[in-house]
Amino acid sequence: MNDTLAALTAEIRSRVEDLGYELWDLRRRGSGKRISLQVRVDRPDAAPGRGITIDECAAVSRALEEWLDEEQPLGARYVLEVSSPGIERPVRWREHWERFAGRQVQVKRVGHPRMRATVVAMLGDADAVVLRPIDGGQDMTVPLEEISEATLAVDWTAVERSMADAPRNEQAKEQE
Repeated sequence: MNDTLAALTAEIRSRVEDLGYELWDLRRRGSGKRISLQVRVDRPDAAPGRGITIDECAAVSRALEEWLDEEQPLGARYVLEVSSPGIERPVRWREHWERFAGRQVQVKRVGHPRMRATVVAMLGDADAVVLRPIDGGQDMTVPLEEISEATLAVDWTAVERSMADAPRNEQAKEQE
């Protein structure tokens, strides 16, 4: 990450945290006259069914727009998009890898095909993660700088089962 993007990320992270939310991802695209900034935020205590709302994203967007318009770190013309990280959320920063130890991720490494793996652990102070390929391969230590893209993997079969059970669970609650 270059210094300018790192400084922008730190500033936006601070502003988002001051609003009571967590910066999950930040992508800057374009250059020159028109820069696009994609910001993904969530509640620090997010859980299935209790993620950030559209109204909360709009409030974050308004606060960031006010700062961007006043300070103009992107210039006078920019596009800002604030959204939820979604269920298949990006796994980008050290704290994400630490948080999702034991969970499966889809990982694209520079020069390698996409793979699905379980996050075993972050290595101490090193910016490297230990991954266990789900195909039964050996654990591998991967420097974070080699990972071009990673997202939390979702077991869609389990989600479908959970959704199918939801009406039964609601009926049970009503009968209590």
